[in-house]
Amino acid sequence: MKAQTKVTVVLSDRLLERAQRATGEGITPTIRRGLELVAAGKAFAKLRKLRGKVQFSIDLERLRTDGR
Repeated sequence: MKAQTKVTVVLSDRLLERAQRATGEGITPTIRRGLELVAAGKAFAKLRKLRGKVQFSIDLERLRTDGR
């Protein structure tokens, strides 16, 4: 079983309602999803910094024709 932390947070009713409407979930899954998005944002920022710096040695035409 993974370790878990129980937290207490103070949120505006309006923010929580908007977030729950967006996810269609309850409070815990909505907050969990928000935290996942924050964590993913850092990873996406790192990927954006690599834009144009990574060279690929693949033939796109060959991929499109499935190597035929």
